[in-house]
Amino acid sequence: MGQELLDYAREATAPGPKTLSATEYRWLARRLTEALADALRVADSRGQRLPDQEEAAEDA
Repeated sequence: MGQELLDYAREATAPGPKTLSATEYRWLARRLTEALADALRVADSRGQRLPDQEEAAEDA
């Protein structure tokens, strides 16, 4: 889903004659916001599983 959304956003914002309505831009902004929130949640979750850099250096 994320890749399809990114492709759509790139196409919609590319220079050229295609323009979207305000409703379509709002839809795109909401979907991109949701995708970014998901990506940040995953990154945060994975980051919490990484050892602290100072602790890792002390253990070495």
